[in-house]
Amino acid sequence: MNSELKNNEKFRILFGENLKKIRKSKNLSFRKLAQRCDVDHANLNKIEKGTINISMNTIYEISKGLDIQPKELFDFEIKYDID
Repeated sequence: MNSELKNNEKFRILFGENLKKIRKSKNLSFRKLAQRCDVDHANLNKIEKGTINISMNTIYEISKGLDIQPKELFDFEIKYDID
C-alpha cells in the first residue's frame, strides 16, 4: 500500500510537470489558461505541483484550454515501485 501511495504521488507530480511544460511552451499564465478552460487558476497551480487528484472532466477542460489532445498531457514515463 505504501509503494502504491508513492506511485500515485509520483504520477501526479509527473503529470503536473508535463502540464507546466506544455503551458509554458504556449506562453500561458495560470490565469490565462484558466480563462480558456473551466478550471480555477489556483487549482491549476495545485495540479502542476501534483498536490491534488483530478477528474476526467478536468483533463478534458485543461486539454481544451491548451488546444491539445488529452493524451498529450500523459506524454511522460513513470517507473513503478513494486514491493
